[in-house]
Amino acid sequence: MEEKLSSAAKTLTPSPIQQLSLLAQRCNAINLAEGFPDFPAPPQIKAAAVSAINSDFNQYRHVQGICDSVAKIMKQMHGLDVEPLTDVAICCGQSEAFAATVFAIIDQGDEVILFDPSYETYEACVTIAGGVPVYVPLDPPHWTLDPDKLMKSFTVRTKAIVLNSPHNPTGKVFTKAELETIARACCTRDYLAITDEVYEHITFDKEKHISIASLLGMRKRTIITSSLSKTYSVTGWRVGWAVAPACIASAIKNIHIKITDSAPAPFQEAALTAFRSPMEYFELLRRDYESKRDCIVKLLARVGFKVHFKPQGAFFLFAELPENCLLSDIEFVEELIKQAAVVAVPGCGFFHRNFYSENLSLADYGYQKRYIRFAFCKSDATLADAATKIGQLVDAKGCLKLF
Repeated sequence: MEEKLSSAAKTLTPSPIQQLSLLAQRCNAINLAEGFPDFPAPPQIKAAAVSAINSDFNQYRHVQGICDSVAKIMKQMHGLDVEPLTDVAICCGQSEAFAATVFAIIDQGDEVILFDPSYETYEACVTIAGGVPVYVPLDPPHWTLDPDKLMKSFTVRTKAIVLNSPHNPTGKVFTKAELETIARACCTRDYLAITDEVYEHITFDKEKHISIASLLGMRKRTIITSSLSKTYSVTGWRVGWAVAPACIASAIKNIHIKITDSAPAPFQEAALTAFRSPMEYFELLRRDYESKRDCIVKLLARVGFKVHFKPQGAFFLFAELPENCLLSDIEFVEELIKQAAVVAVPGCGFFHRNFYSENLSLADYGYQKRYIRFAFCKSDATLADAATKIGQLVDAKGCLKLF
């Protein structure tokens, strides 16, 4: 029956992150692959969801209060004036908000600039919409943006650029100078920017998240997508949003309604409680994740990984395999599962060499098979258990035996 599938469906492959997460579940392994917390959500938010269910908020629902809250947050965080009635679309998580945005603005043959490495969802959405992903590599080991590589990737078919900061998988927070380079290109060439800002509250070492929408000329050409998932440890609740110019937000709403109609009603109600969290909550969140980051950095450095770049945000560590490791990233992950019952993600799944612009050199991208992504959005007990299991594989010389 494969011939019955659409051409877009035929290009999609199963998510390696989801597959590894399921493998961890089946094997009772420690899951450092998928980016979901294994600790409880804030109790007041859970209580609000339970109360909403007990109050029979069980039908289709579109809570205007969420739009009001999102608009207020945009003003407080970024100085953006957002009209809640027209500029905000509530969706089933950031993933749907992003997909609906792509479907709202991308036509067949439109090119979309993506940074490499990047999260797997972006390419899939662009491809399903009939667009063409064009990848601009971020330069290791600090994942810096080369303005020349960016400019060489633009063509007459370019329609939009996707920006994820803090960045998955590297933990990079794009600098203001990098954002200004992107913004100038968008303004002078009339491109749109689609952002994924789900990690906006998770930054370290006094780094601050800057939304490109706050830069000169970018409010009218930026679609911001985000959600409750990462900030409040509720990745399964699926409440997200897009903030966009009114005509684009309207199109996103229409697509959302045609696909899913509404986000889960009780969790929309609980979102109102989440949005009222005091500023102390976000500081405690940041400090807790910074501590977890430092823990996993020390663990992996101790067993030989090269940690050139400490994550500046999000909750992933993109670590390079030790020099004496002759295994590829995929082979290493396979051995780690077998010998330590710990699951991580091979970095090659975040790279897209075949999609680079013809104008970019393909000199040497061997590093694409040298990185492993570890999620550290886990309890201290889980991280300690992972440290113990990986530590048991270290030989007398301090090297991992599976090398």
